[in-house]
This record gives sequence, C-alpha cells and structure tokens, in this order.
Amino acid sequence: MIEIKKVTNSQQLEQFIQFYYDLYRGCKHAVPFLYSDEMATLRRDKNPSFECCEAEYFLAYKDGQVAGRVAAIINHRANERWNRRAVRFGWFDFIDDIEVSTALLKAVEDWGREKGMNEIAGPLEFIDTDREGLLIEGFDELSTMYVNYNYPYYSQHIERIGGFLKDNDYLEYKVTVPEVVPDKFAKTTQMIQKRYGLRVHKFTRKELVDEGFGREVFHLLNATYKDLYGFSELSKSQIDKLVNDYIKIADLNLVTAVMDGDKMIGFGITFPSFSEALRKTRDGRFLPFGWWHLLKILKWHKTDTVDLLLIGVLPEYRSKGANALIFDDLIRQFQAYNFKWAITGPQMESNTGVLSQWQYLDSVVIRRHRCYKKNLVKSE
Repeated sequence: MIEIKKVTNSQQLEQFIQFYYDLYRGCKHAVPFLYSDEMATLRRDKNPSFECCEAEYFLAYKDGQVAGRVAAIINHRANERWNRRAVRFGWFDFIDDIEVSTALLKAVEDWGREKGMNEIAGPLEFIDTDREGLLIEGFDELSTMYVNYNYPYYSQHIERIGGFLKDNDYLEYKVTVPEVVPDKFAKTTQMIQKRYGLRVHKFTRKELVDEGFGREVFHLLNATYKDLYGFSELSKSQIDKLVNDYIKIADLNLVTAVMDGDKMIGFGITFPSFSEALRKTRDGRFLPFGWWHLLKILKWHKTDTVDLLLIGVLPEYRSKGANALIFDDLIRQFQAYNFKWAITGPQMESNTGVLSQWQYLDSVVIRRHRCYKKNLVKSE
C-alpha cells in the first residue's frame, strides 16, 4: 500500500530533503548536495523563482516509511516563452519499487491537470541554472553538485510506466587540461584581438559586486541562453541571488570575461570541484566538519578537477571566435592551479556549435542526462 502525502510543514520538508541523503548513503558515485542550498531552493520565502513559479512537493510512504519524493513545478514564464502548458517534475527519487515511482508521477500529473496543464516534463527544476535531466549514462563516474545523480533503475521505471518520450538530452564532457594551450585557441586569440579588438578582462570583486558587472554576467546569460530548451529569462531578484551564491565567493582567476571596448560580450565561470569535499560532509551539512573540507577547496584548491559552470558568448560574436579567448585564458589559469581535468556542465546534444569546441581538446563524454515528456490529454 503506497500513500502519497503533500508536504505541508517544515518537518515534512526536512524529510523531503533528507530522503536523498538516506537513499544514496554509501553510493560512491553520488555527491551530496549542500543541505542549506536545497532548503533555500525549496522554500517559497527564500527562492525568488516563486515569483514566476508555483510548486507542490509530495512524499511517498510504504509501510509507514518514506519511500520516495517528487516536486511538481509550473514555471509560468517558461511556459509562456515556449508556448507550452507543462508541469515539471523534479527532485524525483524513490526506492526500486514501481508502485512508488508510478504513484509519485501520478501525483504530479493529477496536480498538473488541476492547474490546466496538458503535458508533464522532466526532471526539471525551477529555472535553467538548476539541475536538469535524469542520468541515463555514466553511472560509474563521480557526479558533481551541479547535476542529478540517480541509480540505473530510475530510467527503467520511466520506461515501464509508459507514455514518456525523450524530450531533450544533455551531454557532459571530461576534458584533460593540456600542458600547452592548443594552437587553435592561441592563434585564434591573437587573430581576433588584432582584427576585432576583443580582449580578455579579469574582474575585481568590486567591479562584480559593487559596480554591477556580476549582474551584467547574468543579463548576458539571458541573451545567450534564450533559445535553449526550457529556458526562462532570469529576473532581477533571481540574478541577485545568483550573484550572491556564486559571484561573491568565486575565485576571480577562474572567471573570465571578453570585452569589446567597454561592452561585455562573453564570459566563463568555473569553480574548483567540490565533489570529493562534499562526500566528506555529513549529508551536505557544514557542521561539524564539513566547512573545513569545503574551505580547503575554495581557498586552497585542494582538488585536481575544475568544474566549467557557465560559458556564454553573444551570438553575433561566436563566428568571430570569441570562445577562443575564454578557453585560452582559462586553460592558463587551470595550468597554474595544477588542475588535471575539467568537467563541463550539461550541454544539449543538439547544440553542435558548443559541442564542436571540445574537438580541439582531449575530451570524452562521461554522462548523459535525459528530459522526458508525456501528454496529459486523454484521447477520446
């Protein structure tokens, strides 16, 4: 007997978050998410995404024990942008029991129908900078704090439940940091600096936080990501939160901008990998000693891996090779920090322009995530 309960109080929300840590405790490839980040994202009074989203969270119980969880989300801004009436499912985790997974998705479908939605899509969270997709390849690779990790049986359940079709796939690459900057990037950098006057700029904290360039990065992200699957434009409050969460603590050697005069036309944001450090925390918590493991990464870069979080270039500058300036600079920074590998963020498999840039480096696809969709309109 499976019982589905809507999360209605703080105790149930804590159970909702804790379930993931309990389910993946002992899994050597899963990375605990920061507990404080999960709580801030899911709380309506903390997450500015609720200005354009509404959501409900559901817990599944079997024999009186929590056996699964799921979030049902409607991003009205994204639905309007893409002319869809989709309810999203995210935070979709469950024991290997088809009755549990089926009941959870049914709860999302029923809520979506009540809200006038005609399709379900996911896994997707609130906005494009959140985690997206179900892991379908790469289960034996250490995950990151920026993507979903799940057991192989998840996709088997989706296929058994029926009605779900592939909507979009994301690929992630592992790139060997070269000992020498590849000629492709070095020569292109010299050419476009001379021909177009583009230049690399390394920000100060004052420029990013006090002078508004941190916000400008995400305004640029709005412009460069606007045509990507499911993207909804970031609002001022959402941008302010991203600046506070990432820009304020970033190592500025690992943040690169490309300028055309005084105009920012491209950016790259990278962070040393927190994966191993998070695995040493107690369920993604800073206390009692989690803060020390995270500080060693943030302050002293005690890792051999760097995560490529966000890279964007305005469309009109891509054909000019502006990406090369970003890679030329970041590779030199990675070499200085003795990073051996770089892990990309999820990239759409259909985005051939972005995927083609990895051909100039020693790279390999290590993970594939998939978003599914299902029609909620019953045929006559």
